[in-house]
Amino acid sequence: MGKQLFGTDGIRGVAGEYPLDAATVFAFGLALGHDAVRVQANPEILIGTDTRESGGWIAEMVAGGLRQAGAGVRYAGVITTPGVAYLTRSGPFLAGVMISASHNPYRDNGLKVFGHNGFKLPDEEEATIEQEILRLRESGIAPQPAALESDGEWARKYLDFLLSLSTMRLDGVKLAIDCGNGAAYRLAPELFSRLGAEVTMLCAEPNGRNINLHCGALHIEGLQAAVLRAGADFGVAFDGDADRAIMVAKSGKVVDGDSVLLVLARAMKSSGHLKEDTVVATVMSNLGLEKALESAGIRMVRMPVGDKYVLEEMVRLGASLGGEQSGHVILREFATTGDGILTALRTIETARAAGAGLDELTADLRVYPQKLVNVRVREKKSLTDVPSVAREIEHVETAFAGRGRVLVRFSGTEPLARVMVEGPDAQQVETFSARIADAIRLAMGAP
Repeated sequence: MGKQLFGTDGIRGVAGEYPLDAATVFAFGLALGHDAVRVQANPEILIGTDTRESGGWIAEMVAGGLRQAGAGVRYAGVITTPGVAYLTRSGPFLAGVMISASHNPYRDNGLKVFGHNGFKLPDEEEATIEQEILRLRESGIAPQPAALESDGEWARKYLDFLLSLSTMRLDGVKLAIDCGNGAAYRLAPELFSRLGAEVTMLCAEPNGRNINLHCGALHIEGLQAAVLRAGADFGVAFDGDADRAIMVAKSGKVVDGDSVLLVLARAMKSSGHLKEDTVVATVMSNLGLEKALESAGIRMVRMPVGDKYVLEEMVRLGASLGGEQSGHVILREFATTGDGILTALRTIETARAAGAGLDELTADLRVYPQKLVNVRVREKKSLTDVPSVAREIEHVETAFAGRGRVLVRFSGTEPLARVMVEGPDAQQVETFSARIADAIRLAMGAP
């Protein structure tokens, strides 16, 4: 049976509504606590939040459940997701909980869990905890929040870790940072300022409701304008929990996760740090990245969407670099999750070491036109069981003759079929994606 609460990135929903209502959140803390005390006597769990107004009460509900189960709790307050992952594996914590809905609007929130190794929990353990949550809810437990006081020590430890990874001073570098009014709003400007960069800050005044609001990694226009206005050498935008970063070159050109993977992969291969000469990406990474890496003698392996799956494959292959087009980049030598601040630091250092800007370092990356169409469906059927759709996909793949890609998949959370077509000709991509979408609509579209 599939999981009901946990998705590819923890439990997510509208704060205050199931599954993020008080009773379920408290049951989550209690179930996680029960799981923890079975493993270790008197376990300690770290909790961190982003800047959403709901983060505080959710943290107190989680803490109440954990303490009732016999676990100790430390509260880091506002910190990034990779910060919680790092502190969980480097500190005295059996697990860490990050309360964030990443790039989503402020009304949403989520619960991400890391084990002591810094990895998100395996599916089997999430399933066990989920069953306990559902059992506790059915028993009619009364939520009992626990008061928390944040400890700035943990954010400082994470900042010190990032500083320890720096390979050079950044004196003379002009950098524009869009913090998305999220978890990086203090950490990122302090890190780059302490390294000597001249920092222009955007969207670093969170009020609980403006996280990701027309800013951050999904809304890059303001950062592009700021880079050009300030004559900055680099721009970087983070999402709400700063596990992803989107860069901007001096010209104002957007440098997404695919472009960053190319820049870092070539530099790491040259220095002997790209293990297995392999980059792990996802099915959404552009075909142009795959071809550019191939030209550099680098293999690209694709995984389903989700940095969790990218990381699992990196571990399996022994790869040191992986990520997503959306800006999640995992530097396995240093981190167990995407880390936007670390990604920005390494990308800027790589460019400085090469004596070039991001415009020059990504100039040969040909981005193939890509079209994504969402089709609402009444049921999710195997596409091999729908001959009309299978025929249309086969027709497109034959027409591409290896020069393009077709990906059709169902959303894990909504009644949607997602059609992605990518190829060298924009008009062809538009036509092919429409044909496949129409075939799905006719065969299984929602009324």
